[in-house]
Amino acid sequence: MPALQITWQFLMILLLCFLIFLVAILAKTLYNNLKYSESIKKKEIEKQSFGEIISKHRNDCKMTIEYVAKHLGVSSNVVSKWENGKLYPSNSNLIALAKLFGITVEELLKEIEDNSQL
Repeated sequence: MPALQITWQFLMILLLCFLIFLVAILAKTLYNNLKYSESIKKKEIEKQSFGEIISKHRNDCKMTIEYVAKHLGVSSNVVSKWENGKLYPSNSNLIALAKLFGITVEELLKEIEDNSQL
């Protein structure tokens, strides 16, 4: 009978350890999921900020989406997606945008960086 009691106590301790382990895994998973969703939201904000900056420069230069698209050799839908934060321009298009807006690439990137830190 004492051996049976020890086994029963051992099983209870083992079950308790297993439950603690499961709670720890669940907590870590929830934490990682929360961090991931915050990261996604931050990227969405950065995309919007980037698009707003392109749109601001285009409007300041009194250019239409069609004009920018024609000058860069892309469709107006692509420029619209840049401004709406759905796409990023390639490096070569980023250089062409800066040149078209009469600013350096460094100035454009700095403005994007400063805006995304707000």
